[in-house]
Amino acid sequence: MEAARRHRLKDHVRTNWRNVVLICRKCSKKLDGGFGPDGDERLAKALRKHLSLKKGRKADAGIVEVNCLGVCPRGAVTVVDGADSKEWLLVRPGADLDELAQALHLNQFDP
Repeated sequence: MEAARRHRLKDHVRTNWRNVVLICRKCSKKLDGGFGPDGDERLAKALRKHLSLKKGRKADAGIVEVNCLGVCPRGAVTVVDGADSKEWLLVRPGADLDELAQALHLNQFDP
């Protein structure tokens, strides 16, 4: 922390996020899509589009693809809700994104 002050490095960054969702990148890559209107998008991109969320720190919520979460379900994507991280979701291709958004406490960001 002291070194950051000397060199004027930031020690924190602000976001507009009210919630964050972690999506396993490895699971998404293994499925090669399966989400969105045509079923050809990865879950993070499809969910972001469905909720009309921007990407990055200026969005209302963070939908972040992370490295392997270690669950590795067959035929599903592991998803962690930052507001309720005790139970992780296993989301199958073609899942209803409205229901998923509600389960992830993201329904308040609906357009």
